[in-house]
Amino acid sequence: MNVTVLVGGVGGARFLQGVRRLLGVDAPDGGGSSHRITAVVNVGDDVWMHGLRICPDLDTCMYTLGGGIDPVRGWGHAGETWNAKE
Repeated sequence: MNVTVLVGGVGGARFLQGVRRLLGVDAPDGGGSSHRITAVVNVGDDVWMHGLRICPDLDTCMYTLGGGIDPVRGWGHAGETWNAKE
């Protein structure tokens, strides 16, 4: 089965995570599942700042699915130092 999911932000990333579990493709290698999931991620909040392209919803989805999301905030990468901000 091929499934396309429209997602954005923290809630969308968590929903996508649930769809992966439901279809049995939660393992990094797809878990041997024959299902395929395509995520269409919101880019409406993307912005250029200081010469860098910032894609918050795309980052949130990738961090969530890759296990690198900050569990306290629910967004951003776990272990970020914020040194660049300072």
